[in-house]
Amino acid sequence: MKRFYKHTGVDEGEGGFRILLDGKPMRTPAKAVLVVPTRALAEAIAAEWAGVPDKAEINAAHLPLTRLAATGVDRVVARRADVIADTAKYAGSDLLCYRATAPESLVRLQQELWQPLLDWAAERHGARLVTADGIGFVEQPEEAKARLHEAVSAHGDLALSALYNLTHTAGSVVIGLAVSERRLDAAAAFAAAQMDELYQVDRWGDDPIAEKQREGVRRDIEACARFLSLLENARLRG
Repeated sequence: MKRFYKHTGVDEGEGGFRILLDGKPMRTPAKAVLVVPTRALAEAIAAEWAGVPDKAEINAAHLPLTRLAATGVDRVVARRADVIADTAKYAGSDLLCYRATAPESLVRLQQELWQPLLDWAAERHGARLVTADGIGFVEQPEEAKARLHEAVSAHGDLALSALYNLTHTAGSVVIGLAVSERRLDAAAAFAAAQMDELYQVDRWGDDPIAEKQREGVRRDIEACARFLSLLENARLRG
């Protein structure tokens, strides 16, 4: 579908702020009116659509904030419990809990970069996760998993859309929550999520395919972090 509108805008209505295309409210793929809780997020989504060149194809990949918002409206609202469970389950196999045994420089780097995040999760949410050397599975304490499930559940529907994507991309619900609660910015989250890969690049060099994949990860994390920030205080329930 090519760009079919001339102007974008925002207006306030029941339940929040709508994004307008030529004065008409934007709708999600499921045909619901797209309503978001903050003007900042609505204006950012409108700016994404304003940035589509005239008569150019509309590519959803270039509209990450729109996709996150529409997913929240169309999917999270109807499947909230499932999305919470699918996000919180990462507590049972969080990336940060699996440590290398060699070389020593990687072991040290993981300890320096990852352990403070696990310590934060323990202090902030009462979720003390267990680490393991190597790739062998380690069973996490039920209490820790329950506390992280509660932390995920505290997010509203739109924030949960971003938190799920962020957690899935990073392989870590701790990283996802740390971004949501502004313990990490997007750059730090990317560095934590891609630490092993970046370490190997430093040692052995890069290749175009791996570099392209990493850039995709970087863009996804940046979009989720920006989305959560634009939600401001509306991202958490209560």
